[in-house]
Amino acid sequence: MARSDKKARRLVVDGQTFLWSLRHTHHVPDNGRYEDCCETLVIRLFKARGRLHVHFREGPGRLVPDGYLHAGAVGTTGGRFLNLHEPGTVRALLDEALAKGWRPDDPPTEELDGWDLFDAVATRRGAVPTE
Repeated sequence: MARSDKKARRLVVDGQTFLWSLRHTHHVPDNGRYEDCCETLVIRLFKARGRLHVHFREGPGRLVPDGYLHAGAVGTTGGRFLNLHEPGTVRALLDEALAKGWRPDDPPTEELDGWDLFDAVATRRGAVPTE
């Protein structure tokens, strides 16, 4: 049975439960082609008001699902890819965000550019360029 993208998934880190979900947004102009595609990973500490939104927007050298790549895949034209549906990838992104100062118990929503975290997470996850 396919997993519902709208239902948050659990991730337990050092005894703390985090909830996370992934969504895709884009704009469809009159020509019918997707534009401004963006994958957004949302992470929050269970029962906390604060949220972390990690955005992966398309751009030069940056690949996001656009009808060619599968949902949740983000990568570079250099051939490194991450699967945002994998709990290990989410954990690595969470660890990087925490290292950069995100505090999950703060009430405001924090917005991060996922590409600023990409290289560190790809290295941690062993993402090597495809041949």
